[in-house]
Amino acid sequence: MVQRAAGVDTPFAFNGRIAIRQEAMRESAGVRWVQRDGTDEIMLLAPLGQTVARIVRSAEHVTLEADGKRYIAQDAEMLMQQVLGWRLPLSGLRYWVMALPSPAGEFRIERDAGGQVSLLQQQGWTIRYDRYAAAGAEALPLRLNLQREGVEVRLVIDAWETQ
Repeated sequence: MVQRAAGVDTPFAFNGRIAIRQEAMRESAGVRWVQRDGTDEIMLLAPLGQTVARIVRSAEHVTLEADGKRYIAQDAEMLMQQVLGWRLPLSGLRYWVMALPSPAGEFRIERDAGGQVSLLQQQGWTIRYDRYAAAGAEALPLRLNLQREGVEVRLVIDAWETQ
């Protein structure tokens, strides 16, 4: 799958890597993200593939499993901050990984000459798209850089999968 399917609620899955810099803290992990039926399942993986954390977000709540413990909350970002020590903007990122604005809130988009999103600003985040899987406005991104108030996130998508 190198192109977006129609609709913001289209299921997707990808494997990749994520690096986060927040103040003096730097973390990196492998990531496996599966979105279907309104539920996100995100696995954060150690370098040898062991699961560091599993996050499942549904319309009702968020569950985070790490170190043999299970946590449940309403807000994914706050739960990640409390348990893992860093925060990912999961509610928006679910759309941003597909180069789409979240339906929640205003946004600003810039496109390159080929029609691909090069910059998206929403919910206080600036998302820069550095590389796509193919040419064309419907291609899926492979590298994103997110910035907001002392937090930088780099997401590299190694493989998109059809769901």
